[in-house]
Formats: sequence, structure tokens, C-alpha cells
Amino acid sequence: MAQVGYAAIAAHYRQQIQDGALAPGSVMPSLHEVCEQFDVANTTANRAYRVLKMEGLTLPKPGVGTVVAGLISNNISARVRLHQQTGTALDSGETSRVLETGTIGADELVAPRLDVAPGTPVHVRRRIVSRNGTPVHLSSSYYPAYVITAAPELAEAVSTGGSRELAAERLGVDQDHVLEEVTSRLPTVTEKEALGLTASDAAVTQVVRTVHLADGRVVEVAVKVSGGSTVLRWTTNLGEQ
Repeated sequence: MAQVGYAAIAAHYRQQIQDGALAPGSVMPSLHEVCEQFDVANTTANRAYRVLKMEGLTLPKPGVGTVVAGLISNNISARVRLHQQTGTALDSGETSRVLETGTIGADELVAPRLDVAPGTPVHVRRRIVSRNGTPVHLSSSYYPAYVITAAPELAEAVSTGGSRELAAERLGVDQDHVLEEVTSRLPTVTEKEALGLTASDAAVTQVVRTVHLADGRVVEVAVKVSGGSTVLRWTTNLGEQ
């Protein structure tokens, strides 16, 4: 039988975590148990666990061992790569439910990022993303009129699996870069209800993403709100570009 590598072991537990078989807070098998199950050396098991830790899926807990981290909301680069590989920006076990679509006046948060005057009509698309039935984040995407003209599906209350990708494809211009601005704040009543937050002192993390196309136009401003227990994950390449 072929030797199992560390990547395959990491993939095994990654899938269990994403599918909910290993819930947040669950204690992971010990390295000794991993070695016995997969018939590998301790260095292989340890390397697999380091991968899971670096991905934000697990964390060490003194006196206990390795435990599954809280719910994870992937960053935009991870979702772009996922869409390229699978045709959808939703990860394993994730669902997206559209709560609202329509036209509103751009407020002081959205207007300068779309480079329009406050009150300018823009299209909004609000949805809740859940993993295995548990809300992960509430997302409100704002689009200028030219995006809706190119991709009218975004005006419908149906998940596209990748709204930015659809808009960029229709416009014939690649996505180029995104500015992400992170703030912690108190949630609104609507946000608390959507995310299932019950504590009176609950806090949320807000990520405002401004997505630019290669021709300089902004294709989307998205406001993503996650509960304080949700892990927001970034990976930044520090090597040569």
C-alpha cells in the first residue's frame, strides 16, 4: 500500500472540519493516534497538523491538545481561487441565501468607494453565508449601474456562486486587486438576528472590500459582517512577486 503523505492527512481532517464532523472546539486526535491510523511517522503527522494550524483550522489548547478553531470566513483571494478551481466561490458545506436585492442611494460608506456622489442609485445584494447550517457572515454587495446592465442576474434573489466573477466575465475585464478595511463594532439588530448573536455585549467584525478591475473601474463594494467568534483568514505572499 502506498505511503500516505502529510498533505493527504491534512486534507482528510480539513474535510471533516469543513463538513462539520469535527465541530469548533472539538479535540483533534493526538499525534500518536494519527500515526497509528495512517501508519506514518511522527514527523509526517506533525507536518500535517502544522498545515491545519497555518490555515487557521486548528489551534493549540494548553493541557488539552489541538482543537478545532471557530468558524472560518475565507478572504476574497481564497474565494477567487476556489471559483477558478470549482466554478463556485462557496466552500465545502457552505450555502448562500439571498435576503434582499434592490436599488438604494449610496451612503457615506459606499459612495466614496464607488466614486459616486452620496445618494447616487446603486444596486445592493444582501446574503447570508452559512456553513453546515450555522451563519458565518452577512454580506452586502453594492454595484454601480453598469455592472447590473452587464450582469442582470445580480438583480435577482438567486445565488450565482460568484457574483464578482460573473460581472468581470460579462464586462470582459479581469479582477485586479482588492482593498480590505477591517473594523470591529457593535452589531445592528438586523445583524444580530441574521448571525444568531444573543449576547448583549456581542461585537462583530466588519470587512469592507473594494474590488477593482484591471481597467481601474470598481466592480463591487462589499460589506461583510461576521460574529466575533468567527475567524477571518488572510494569506499574504511574502516571497518574490
